[in-house]
Amino acid sequence: MRIGELARRTGTSARSLRHYEQAGLIASDRAANGYRVYEEGAVVRVANIRYLLDAGLTLDDVAAFRSCLDGDLPSVRPSARGLEIARERLAVLDARIAAQTAARNRLAAALAARYDGDGSPAGMP
Repeated sequence: MRIGELARRTGTSARSLRHYEQAGLIASDRAANGYRVYEEGAVVRVANIRYLLDAGLTLDDVAAFRSCLDGDLPSVRPSARGLEIARERLAVLDARIAAQTAARNRLAAALAARYDGDGSPAGMP
């Protein structure tokens, strides 16, 4: 299939697909006219790449999961390095969530201390 069809079937842009190919995560052959041609298995591989990216991993991180990308991703045990990367990313996400929650709580407390529920300054009719 050509890049446009792969993009359509995976909900990914052609630009992203070229980026994945440059990173060595997917491969294509070239037709006589120079167009990229992908095998049917690229659909699953791209879906798994998108799943990992959406889970917070970087494209470099996804490379550690290369051996898992062609099948049912949740059922394949990743490499030790893949598990290490996933745990590192989870720690980063947890830290970001904690920081955002603390900022939200500070803002909510500041608003509650200064304003009534209707938006007027506290203690004003």
